[in-house]
Amino acid sequence: MKLSHFARFAWVVLFYNIAVILWGAYVRASSSGAGCGSHWPLCNGEVIPRSPTIKTFIEFSHRLTSGVALIMVVGLFIWAFRAFARRHQVRTGAALAILLMMTEALIGAGLVLLDYVAENQSMWRAVWISGHLINTFLLIATLTFTAWAATTDERIMINGQGHFNWILGTAIVATLILGVSGAVSALGATLFPVRSLAEGLQQDFSPVAHQLTRLRLIHPVISVVVSALLIYTARVVPVWRHGRGIKTISNALIMLVSTQLTAGVINLLLHAPIWLQIVHLLLSDLIWITLVLLVFTALTQPAREASFGVAEPAPIH
Repeated sequence: MKLSHFARFAWVVLFYNIAVILWGAYVRASSSGAGCGSHWPLCNGEVIPRSPTIKTFIEFSHRLTSGVALIMVVGLFIWAFRAFARRHQVRTGAALAILLMMTEALIGAGLVLLDYVAENQSMWRAVWISGHLINTFLLIATLTFTAWAATTDERIMINGQGHFNWILGTAIVATLILGVSGAVSALGATLFPVRSLAEGLQQDFSPVAHQLTRLRLIHPVISVVVSALLIYTARVVPVWRHGRGIKTISNALIMLVSTQLTAGVINLLLHAPIWLQIVHLLLSDLIWITLVLLVFTALTQPAREASFGVAEPAPIH
């Protein structure tokens, strides 16, 4: 399939934003969020910081790359409205992307201005980070939708899909919940590092433990449950939808989920080193992109009467 110039740009914008998100995770994991002080959009009261520390450089570079991401999304929006007809799905995706990009910037600014960075252990920081994660995932989904719609020129059909919408919707919501628990768990690992698994368990079950350390216990349980749901979804979708690429996307989702489970176990055993936290987040982003691609591709076909507890053989072509 030959991609148009717009479609290529849309995919570039998506994966550039993934890179910015990963760099933002490094800012959090390295406790560099306060590198520019409680100033936004200025850095320590300056447009360009003079004699910056390492943490200032890390935080300021993240702001610069985020600014480039905003410019790219604005460019995507303008191009979409110039190149596609009214009510085209690409226009819808680009408009939602720029809206979510604005809220992403506002949430990031709020974290800095409210001092929910560096060593701040407030539960409100966890709330803001959870909101940040949800907004980020929705931004990734809209950018993925825009790139997918420009690549395939397909239209999704949400109405009349029956129980199929419930299966896909449950997978989407469950993955968002998993992402939030992962973000809070990563925050706990940053604020309360441990040197051994035994020390971590002792810290988690201590009667005087901080709430963020106790929340770390929930994430592995949610991970197992949601992973099983995603694998089920990836297996059932190709049974009831036989569109182009669905089997490939489903297999990719199963592979990524299995890899993520392995990475999660290693992350736990190694006490969440920064490099592995970044890998863990990258896998989460790829799982999310693959899931939403599976949803979009599946919903391009009309509903079929089905009992999802019983597998139907694929039609013979």
